[in-house]
Amino acid sequence: MAARYPRTVNDPSRRLPHVLPRAELALLLAPTYAESLSVDEEEARERVERALERPEVLARLHQGIAVALEAARGPRTDEDAQLDKLSKGLQARRARVKAVPATPGVSAVMVWLNLAIGLAPESMRETLAGRPGAAMLEAGLREVGASLVKDLVRG
Repeated sequence: MAARYPRTVNDPSRRLPHVLPRAELALLLAPTYAESLSVDEEEARERVERALERPEVLARLHQGIAVALEAARGPRTDEDAQLDKLSKGLQARRARVKAVPATPGVSAVMVWLNLAIGLAPESMRETLAGRPGAAMLEAGLREVGASLVKDLVRG
């Protein structure tokens, strides 16, 4: 399992895949995918689940959420307490997570998910691999992570 995560993800965030497994993450991302691509939420959830079957896709989304958690962590909050709060928020608010507002970065994430399941033109892979595209994708992953953390970790 250690090979699936980049070294920038710290040890406490290794709990994140257990707090946000693939099916839960697909449920949380479905509203954003549905709104961005004008599909119904059930189809969106199925497509996101298929994309998340790829370990590198799942790992990068978890990394974006881990970065957002770290940015939102206060000076007196430790990582475990924050992940516990995320887990409780997931149980209480998972069905009420809002779509992430559309930005170029979020659009890049949606294209990247479509590439993972073969629904985007292969030319988009080259676009996302270039410096501007890769930067936009990274920004989008951070935006998605920040939005999910905001919706799930309140109070």
